[in-house]
Amino acid sequence: MPTRPVPFGDAVALTRALVAIDSRNPSLAADAPGERACAEALADVLAAWGFDVTLQDSGGARPNVVARIGGAGEGRSLILNGHLDTVGVEGMTHAPLDPAIRDGRLYGRGSADMKGGVAAMCAAAARAARAGLAGRVIVTAVTDEEFRSQGTAAVLAAGIRADAAIVTEPTRLAICPAHRGFAWLELVVHGRAAHGSRWDLGVDAITLASLVVAELDAYQRDVLAARTHPLLGRPSFHASLIDGGIGLSTYPDRCSVRFERRTITGERAEDFAAEVQAAIVRVQARRPELRADVLPGFAQGPNDVPASHAIVRALADALAATSLAAPIEGLSCWTDAALLTAAGVPAICFGPGDIGLAHAAAEYVPVHEIEQASAALESLVRSWCGSA
Repeated sequence: MPTRPVPFGDAVALTRALVAIDSRNPSLAADAPGERACAEALADVLAAWGFDVTLQDSGGARPNVVARIGGAGEGRSLILNGHLDTVGVEGMTHAPLDPAIRDGRLYGRGSADMKGGVAAMCAAAARAARAGLAGRVIVTAVTDEEFRSQGTAAVLAAGIRADAAIVTEPTRLAICPAHRGFAWLELVVHGRAAHGSRWDLGVDAITLASLVVAELDAYQRDVLAARTHPLLGRPSFHASLIDGGIGLSTYPDRCSVRFERRTITGERAEDFAAEVQAAIVRVQARRPELRADVLPGFAQGPNDVPASHAIVRALADALAATSLAAPIEGLSCWTDAALLTAAGVPAICFGPGDIGLAHAAAEYVPVHEIEQASAALESLVRSWCGSA
């Protein structure tokens, strides 16, 4: 529970209360406590604000907050979604759990990514509902977005749906109806160990792997660079991790290279495996000793809601009603919006803060953006759900 009551509908005070609670994702840091304390504190605040609140276990005793407010369904329904988990705090240049406000910025781990957005959406829904709503708002403050999104997956597995959704990731108050997906993959190249002087016996797995990486780099420059999305630009990949070798005087018998591919609409995770396999075949035409395995890993698809969709237009109108611009942009990072859209709930991203500060050594969110986001979302909830 926060150390002091959070005033009704106060998004900044709620942001500070949430930032002060350590909710590092235990899948990312061995000593991380997880989201439970943060979820329980938020549940208490929302219950005091008039929400019908439940804690939903998303696995591993890590609860989602599912809070409903508004009418019984006569108007349209809206999901407001955000995650409570944060990444680690190593190397931060300020106290990670001290939500200090300096020069109009609220500092702390998770302030931008994305407790400011969670607080803004909760305060907006509470204030909008106080005057009466025909439709229903469902707040889902979830676990594990920073790892495998088991929180939003649990929400959807429980059958929770709405006519649309806003995911309040940091967008600098831009409307972001599209973002990239990603796919992870490991390339394992097999060589033959031999003494460093025996070129006739050894097969250098590291050199062969580098030839595949170079072939993929050429493919990226010649093929991927020519693909484009109006909001997201081109797809990409990078080699993230490499491991191999036994010693300086030994031919390496194995080399592993792990990649991440960022995908745009129309691309699938399995396409990357096919691209890597094709690169291997091209290298084998020159170096027939190349033997390699392609091991696809975790993947999430991109999100793409048309800019003409009703939820995009409604949010643009709400921003205009609060005297804010309504730029429509693509978001570079992946979010839970993709899961919601894939489940039949058109989801777009909009929230305070800059994604460039997520996971950073200095993380903050501008206080005025929290307030502006909350005001715009309150206007959206009123227009989308209708008056009771």
